[in-house]
Amino acid sequence: MLLLTFLVAIVVNFVGYIPLGNINLTSMQISINKGMKQALIFITSFAIVEGIFTYVLMRFAEWFATKKEFLHWLGWILVVVFIVMGLLSWIESHKEPKLKDDDIRNKDSIRTGIFLGVFNPMIIPFWMIGGTYLIAKNWITTKTPGLELFALGAAIGSFLCLYLFAHFAQYIQNRFSFSNKIINRSIALVFFALAIFQTCKELFF
Repeated sequence: MLLLTFLVAIVVNFVGYIPLGNINLTSMQISINKGMKQALIFITSFAIVEGIFTYVLMRFAEWFATKKEFLHWLGWILVVVFIVMGLLSWIESHKEPKLKDDDIRNKDSIRTGIFLGVFNPMIIPFWMIGGTYLIAKNWITTKTPGLELFALGAAIGSFLCLYLFAHFAQYIQNRFSFSNKIINRSIALVFFALAIFQTCKELFF
């Protein structure tokens, strides 16, 4: 049962990060603008925070399920996050690449990973709904060390998915020789489109 709990967490969180969102787009953007090493530092930092938050959310999944108004506000927070990330990406497209000390670059990537790991509005409804479903179906165990293994698996799942996104971004850039400006603007437009979609979802559905 513990092995199943671990594997389910990896698969579910891997699949959860496949749809385009602020996290995987940021992974792609860092990979393109700063290189694969910085993308890996970002992804690792994010995955660690993701694992910690997943453990807390799964521990209190039933309590979060009763907070419907809280989930409503999370939707609007996500709109703000998409708009801010879109603006930052658009601004980045106008900047000339600057050489930075490796320590500064590493700290920037770590800070970004921690920030997005903490301010990730999607993780609460994702595990609130998905977590309670998995527990109800007896696909995971909540007995010690079940949740600990689940959190570790979730961190690994997000790491693997974001790593593939970062690698894919490198492939696209090398294969089609797109400039950083074009890619950053494209990512910005996707962020704005996601903000519009989320706004419509909150207003009409």
